[in-house]
Parts: sequence; C-alpha cells; structure tokens
Amino acid sequence: MKKYISFDKDKKVLPILLGCLGAAAAAALFVFRLNRVAVLAAAYMIVVSVILLLGVVCKRRVYLYPLAGLGVSGFGIVLYYILFGADAGFGAFFDTNTHGWNTADHPLWTQAGNLLTRIGGNLLLALPWLVFAGLIVLLAVRAKKGKHPHRVTAFLLSAALTCSTVFYLLTMNLRSDPNTQRLWEGHDNYLKGVDRHKSDSPNVLFILMDDMGWGDISAHGAIFDTPNFDRIGEEGLSFDNFYSSYSVCSPARFAALTGRYPFRGYADNVMYPSVNSFSPFAATRLNNAFEMGANCDGMLGDEITIAEVLQSAGYDTACFGKWHLGDYGEYLPTNQGFDYFYGSHYVNDMNPFCHLREENGAAEVVHTSQELTDQSKATEWINEEMFSWLDNQMATSDDPFFLYYASPWPHAPVYAGDDFDGKTGMGTYADCITEVDYYLGLLFDKLEKAGELDDTIILFTSDNGPALEGSTGLLRGGKYLAYEGGQKVPFAIRWGNGKLWEPGSVRSESATLVDVFPTLIDLCGIRGQNGEDSYLPADRVLDGVSMLPTLQRDEVIHTPDKPILYMKREKLKAIQYTVSTGELLSGAEYAGYDYKVLQENENIDFKYYQRIQNDNSAFFDKFRKNWLHILSDDIGENYNRSSVYPTVAKAMSDKMDEITDDLHRNRRGTR
Repeated sequence: MKKYISFDKDKKVLPILLGCLGAAAAAALFVFRLNRVAVLAAAYMIVVSVILLLGVVCKRRVYLYPLAGLGVSGFGIVLYYILFGADAGFGAFFDTNTHGWNTADHPLWTQAGNLLTRIGGNLLLALPWLVFAGLIVLLAVRAKKGKHPHRVTAFLLSAALTCSTVFYLLTMNLRSDPNTQRLWEGHDNYLKGVDRHKSDSPNVLFILMDDMGWGDISAHGAIFDTPNFDRIGEEGLSFDNFYSSYSVCSPARFAALTGRYPFRGYADNVMYPSVNSFSPFAATRLNNAFEMGANCDGMLGDEITIAEVLQSAGYDTACFGKWHLGDYGEYLPTNQGFDYFYGSHYVNDMNPFCHLREENGAAEVVHTSQELTDQSKATEWINEEMFSWLDNQMATSDDPFFLYYASPWPHAPVYAGDDFDGKTGMGTYADCITEVDYYLGLLFDKLEKAGELDDTIILFTSDNGPALEGSTGLLRGGKYLAYEGGQKVPFAIRWGNGKLWEPGSVRSESATLVDVFPTLIDLCGIRGQNGEDSYLPADRVLDGVSMLPTLQRDEVIHTPDKPILYMKREKLKAIQYTVSTGELLSGAEYAGYDYKVLQENENIDFKYYQRIQNDNSAFFDKFRKNWLHILSDDIGENYNRSSVYPTVAKAMSDKMDEITDDLHRNRRGTR
C-alpha cells in the first residue's frame, strides 16, 4: 500500500467547477447581503471538506481547486461580517444569556465593538478551519518539492478540516446589519416633535397575555375563576369581537407596540435567540437566518413604538415579563422606548431562558437558565420586580407611567407557584392563569391605595389564541392558524373617569391589536409641538385605526377600506370587515334577501379566505377555496356563504389581491 498522498493539479472540469462555486458563494454574499446566504456558503464549505476527506481515503489525493473554493468561500464570510457585522464579531459567544455577564462591562465583546474587534472576533471563530486548511496547503507546497505527506497525516488533517467546518457553521457570527430600507430620519423627527406635556396625562397599564384563549377567563365562560381579569371589563368596557393581529407570539407583539402589521418589519414569524449553540437540534441561531427577512433579528429600531412615543411625552416607561422581539443592539427593549426591563428576551420553551434586568441597552442576569429549569417562581419574581419599580415610580416621580406587563403565561410549558399548584383542580394551565389573576388583584390594590387606579388606563388582551391547552369557546382553530380561534382574543379596557363609557359596557364592533397604538395616542392626548392633536407619524403607514369611535359609540372602524388582516409567514390568508346591512341590501342582487342574519343585524361582519388549509388533521391535504363567512351569526366559521353572496366574495378576493400587491410594493410602508 502506498504511503504517500499526491495533490491533484489536473484541470478537470468537476474540481474546477466545485472550486468556482466557492467564489460564487462569496460573491453572492456581498450581492444579496443576507445571513441565509452565509449559512449556505458555510454549508458549501462542509460539503467540500467532506469531498476532500473522501478524496484522501478513496483516491489518495487532495483536490486543490475545491480546497481553494473552500478558502475563498470562508474568507468571503469572514470579510462580510467584518464589514457588515452587527456585533463585535463573536456572534453571541459571550452573550449575557449564556455567561451571565453584565454587558456594560464588556462593550467590545458583547456590543457593536469596532473594526478591530470585528476583525479579531471573526478571525477567531474561523481559526480552526483556517489552521487545518493552511496546514493542508503547507503539505501541498512541500509535496511540490518532493516531500509527499504520509497518508495518515493527510487523512487526519482532512478529517480535522471537516469537523472544524461543521463547528464553524454552528458557531459563526450570524448577526449582520439589516439589509432593508431604514426609516431612522422619520423615526427621530417624529419623536422630537412630540409635545412633552404631562400634567393631565393618564397612566397606562398594558397587560398582554401569552397564548390565552378567548374562553380562558370566567367572563367568557371559563370553568375556573378569574375575578381580576373580569374586573377590568366589569368596571370598564369589554369587546365581543377583538382580534390579535397575528396568530403567533413575536409578530403579534410587534403589532401591539407599533400599530403596524409585522410584515412591515420582516417580523412575520417567531423570533429565536441569536446566541450561539453547539447543538444542531437547538431551536436557536440558524432559525432567524431563514425565518426572518433582510437579516432582521427582532423588531427594527427605526419602528416607532408606543413606548417611545410616551417616553418622548414625558412618561416613565417599563416592560416586565416576556419581550420576544430581539436580544441585542437595536432590538433590546431599553433601545425601543423602555427605561427599564425585567424578564426574558425569549419565550419560556427556548434555550437559553433566563431573567434579565436591563437599563440603557445593558443587561445583567438576575435568575439563570439553571434557576429557571423549574419556572414555578417566574410569576412571583416578575411581579415582585414590577411592584418594586412601580412603588419607586409613584413615590419619587411626578410623571405618568407606561407599564407594559407582558406575562409569559399560559404559554407552554406552564407552571404554577407552590401556593397555586393544584388550586383549581383543573390542572397546571388553570392554576397558572389563577396565579396571574391573583397578582393582578394585588397590582390593582396597589394602584388604588396610591390613588392612581382611576387615573390609569388599563388594557388587557392576549397575543393569540391557545396552543396545546386552553379554550377558544366555540371558535374554529387555535394558535398558528388564521381561523377565529387563532386570533380572536379577550379584550377589556378600564379608565375610571367615566367620561367615555358606562362601566360594564360591551362593544360588538370589531377591533384588532394594531389599533392599540393610535388608540393610546388619542386617550393619552399625545400632541405635536405645533399643537397638532392625535399626533401620528407622517413618514409611514399606520395600519391601525383608533378605537375611540367604538369605545364611545360602538361605531364600525374596520370597513372595506380598513379591513382586519390575517397573515402568516408573509402571506395574506384572510381579511375581515364590516358592511352595513342597508348598504348590502341596496344592491339589486340582494334586494330580495330576507335572511334572519340580515333582519337581526344592523351591520354584517364578513370574513373571506381565498385559500386556506383545512384545520381537520384527517384532511390536512385539503384546502378551502373561495370561502366566505358571516361572523355575525357563525362565529365557528362553519358554513361557506360565497354562493349566497357572490359579489361580496368577489369584492373581498379583489381586496386581498390589492392589499397583497401594496404590501409587496411598499413593504416598509413608507409615505
């Protein structure tokens, strides 16, 4: 058996093409400027390294052209992240979530760094494969001088190169600057134009639950008691028809805070941690490169959040609980309008999951991932921190507050504290909600004792419908689906001044989560410095509509011109809007209609799907097409009315096409 390895220098087509692919991968990275291209380039490196290893084992050759392609591809990745990297170059190797550091103590390692740290960090991550590729090149040089390497040496180096390229894919820097139109100028100019008046401004408490279904409060028929959730509607106002603006967590939160559909900010799916992980089975890192467009790792900093608006108007702002809109840089809550944050950057079934305290874009770990392996104390810890901040704010500040309480519950896996575990006799899910409800009671008592309860606008809703457990009432579907069960959620608002509605009022007209932003602009009296009332951004489309007419008079706000959208993964799945019964019957084709739904309703709520997958798992391969529902008498979406109201179905289908074209033509929604 021969001991020596030869280096293939023949100009064969296949090795040359394989080498050229490396150059093409590097070029594509700079042309498209997308993290997903970097992942594909790294995958190419792994394939080539395996081919090199097989060449050594089977042919006793090292193929130089593929080796050159591997080097060019890898160098392109390193250079790209040096030039366009969004952090110091180490990816998230030293992220606070995994190491427990205070990020403020390590700015060059955990924040944007500078050119030198990006060079050093990216070269360090690439060092293993660089070393082994370099040693193979050195062997080639020696072989040219007649000093052929031993077969075992070449095999070991090729195997090490293969392992190091796999390692590189799992540890490479995947944080780069967003490659999309930025709206910083309009963002900054708008916030500078907010009038900083405070004397007559109400406080705001925004309670957003996670995966709580329509039927998960006793006011909607839950078979366990939620007296404090119910109290908001009993002492304020509740909606029969309120909708999230998406059927999963992160996009819905984007909508709630910005008043814009998440498509505007490439936030169309669940956001995963950007931290490095050595496990290819962990739901981290690589996901965002493919799930999020334009390199976005969270809610873009140039989006205008309601927290930023209220902060500019003189409010003290804080967020407690679950953020789930990014974990570094411009995506952090304290870079998005919050003075203070306590909670987790992620959802509770992701890894790493810990509780952080964050101010001024710098975070420190309070409770580690190991401590939160058992999350039964999470509600207690969040509320203790929230109560402490609120006590201090009310004692030391004359400014109003905006408190965003984004509970992580009842998202699975659900936990309940020791005092609540088994309390309902209905399992941990109900126990968990009961515990959250109990602490809400303590919060309301605290505000009442301080004389702030009636001066505080309290809003309560959920980010989407239930997932593995929970009740949708009689609604079809659940989380992740565009059916009613996925987006119809509880909503109640309390403001104890009695000016706008009678306590215990119920509104029948529809509203959605993107409407919260413009509604708070109205209720908090946000003005421009030029005296403009209801001061809204002028440089971008605001998808939401102020709910003030509905709150005051139960008026329709979502007409054919402003439909409610149901979207999933960058696709418009359905639209919903209200039509006057009189207007409908005025058309010649419906003049003779005397159906019960038309007789009993002044307005009709229509919802339309062009094409939607069946929610029955036994018929998962079937799709409903041209599907029209009247929600006014069919909340379960049980019957397709398109054959009865064909012109309505056609008009809604055309409207869907129009909206889809507009969204893709002007994705960021600029004016």
